[in-house]
Amino acid sequence: MSARAGVDVGGSGVRAVVEFATGRRRVRLTRPTHRRATIDGASVVEAAVEAVTQAADAEHPPRLDAVCVGTTGLPGLIEDPAAIAAALRDRLGARRVMVAGDALTTHLGALGGRPGVVVAAGTGVIALGTDLGPVWNRTDGWGHLLGDEGGGAWIGRRGLAAALRHLDGRAGGSAPLAAAVATRYGEPAGLLGRVYNGDSPSFELAAFAPAVAEAAHGGDPVASGIWRDAGERLAESAVAAAAGLEPLFSWGGGLFRTGNLLEDPFRHAVLTRVPAARIVAPDGDGADGALRLLDHPPVTRHAGPFLHASGFDDA
Repeated sequence: MSARAGVDVGGSGVRAVVEFATGRRRVRLTRPTHRRATIDGASVVEAAVEAVTQAADAEHPPRLDAVCVGTTGLPGLIEDPAAIAAALRDRLGARRVMVAGDALTTHLGALGGRPGVVVAAGTGVIALGTDLGPVWNRTDGWGHLLGDEGGGAWIGRRGLAAALRHLDGRAGGSAPLAAAVATRYGEPAGLLGRVYNGDSPSFELAAFAPAVAEAAHGGDPVASGIWRDAGERLAESAVAAAAGLEPLFSWGGGLFRTGNLLEDPFRHAVLTRVPAARIVAPDGDGADGALRLLDHPPVTRHAGPFLHASGFDDA
């Protein structure tokens, strides 16, 4: 049976959609997929193969005609996407393989190939403005130490800092967030051990973002301010990526599942900066975008460091 798959490998989880002649099957796995500051190609391959296998409801990895994997760390931290493509070809039997930056697959998932800007916000943040032709504008995506402003790790870190300020008795602290830290980590030493000695600090920071959302929904002004600031930062990145494009904006990534908590300040901040902007809800997610990318092989002529493709002789 012919089949192809699109996979989205993020910092905190994996999504996959496998397309058969009879329909599509999906799966979402939540777990850290990358370790520390490096992006290990082998971990991308393992995460993708596991997700595809589960999405196909198979005991062993299915044999595919084509596969596209969108992943964080490209461009920038993945040194050899060709090696990832070769491993996917070996594990899944696919002749046609694409390895793409998740900014590109999220863009195609959200806008379906239309020119515009998409900000991808999960554990980290990257915004891409493109017409899939000559215009390619990337903003942020610099990792949790240097950027990713408004992303899950950024929100979690701000929330944890507010909790610790409250425990210290300093201004700007939050009692609800301090209570959330006690529930999750016990004593502050437990928090420090998990963040500084854990396998994936960015995942640990982002894992606290839901507690910041809960506190904001409960009326905590500090937590609400963090989410408002996050929307501002995401809008700033999105608008900066819009040069040379019609002002069409959308979003992707798990962080926007908080709904109005992030979407409202994001929309407001974009429209404040670009009054003529059109802001649309995403058509699909990064896995959908990865699948769509398989139908756009000519993109390989323009995508540069965002995409490695093999087996597409007609591109």
